[in-house]
Amino acid sequence: MRKNLCRSRYLLEALAIARRAVDIVSEKQAGDILLLDLRAVCNFTDFFVLCSGESEPQIDAICDDLDGLLHREGVTLLHREGTPDSGWVLLDFGDVIVHVFHPEQRAFYRLEQLWGAATPVLHIQ
Repeated sequence: MRKNLCRSRYLLEALAIARRAVDIVSEKQAGDILLLDLRAVCNFTDFFVLCSGESEPQIDAICDDLDGLLHREGVTLLHREGTPDSGWVLLDFGDVIVHVFHPEQRAFYRLEQLWGAATPVLHIQ
């Protein structure tokens, strides 16, 4: 019973981090923000946040704010992959992975379709 209680608290924390990431990218004017619950279909993370930035400077600002603000709130960035000029930056916070795309790269990789079995939690267009 206690183990389930701890697991529930952990999932609430992961969801809170994911929702905070959504707030941060939204404040940076990211577009087409999607929060996916992957717990039923994935074993390496709980949530994806996908969003789009219209330019390299915007993608860079979104990523820097995510890292900086979440770090101040006690959430550690485990891995960062990609660069704004590539059109796709991945920020791995463990339980939450944030993908920041240029719209062309997002349309090309179509992660929404690839992870179509995931449960959408929130979509801001």
